[in-house]
Amino acid sequence: MDETQYKAFYNRVGAENGWDFSRVKCVSEGVKWDFYNEVAKRCGKSDLLLDIGTGGGEQLLSLSDAASLLVGIDNADGMVRTAQANAAAAGKANVRMLRMDADRIEFPDGFFDVVSCRHAPFCAAEAARVLKPGGVFLTQQVSEGDKSNLGEAFGRRQTAAKDGTLRDRYVNELTEAGFREIHTLEYDAAEYYETAEDLVFLLKHTPIVPNFGRADGDFAALHGFIAKYRTSRGIRTNAKRFMITARK
Repeated sequence: MDETQYKAFYNRVGAENGWDFSRVKCVSEGVKWDFYNEVAKRCGKSDLLLDIGTGGGEQLLSLSDAASLLVGIDNADGMVRTAQANAAAAGKANVRMLRMDADRIEFPDGFFDVVSCRHAPFCAAEAARVLKPGGVFLTQQVSEGDKSNLGEAFGRRQTAAKDGTLRDRYVNELTEAGFREIHTLEYDAAEYYETAEDLVFLLKHTPIVPNFGRADGDFAALHGFIAKYRTSRGIRTNAKRFMITARK
């Protein structure tokens, strides 16, 4: 996918579903942290939290008691509409969902105590600008080695870059933006999807296999994949993630 295709895909998913995968039945083994639990640990009750690329806002809303004000931003109209509807339904008066670009955050310098970003692009310089001195930035991202057997089965994947490329780029950008105490962690967990329908939902609502279902042979590849990787625990693939924490 090029940038235009990805944005169109992301906007469509946002309008249809937000970033809510709670209906997917999947068991993971080897996950070393829960990202939004890590965010909550860094928040004080009087803190202001910014979540970049908040998607449908489901995860941010779960943290409403962790900080005084929580702001989720996303640049996709469909995602923001879903996030705002989710926030209204939840009735959380201290949570705001706004349409905003990560490289042009419309808040003053030093406004937030904590900035988070999960599975979305961010601008290190902008994150640094809106953080207070001593503030903390956290991001979790999908590693290039994620869902490696799916990429092999379909002959295409979200990225062809070498594993670790994105992690190293972000560490360099955060360093250049003036962050200190930069730490990285990663895991490569096994995932077991209970049914074929659970796996199809994942593929339709993520760019793991670009344009899944549109290429000739996709469903034959899917059947072959399921036959090869079905186990007593479910259909196996992997989830590879890295997390970076940094202090301004």
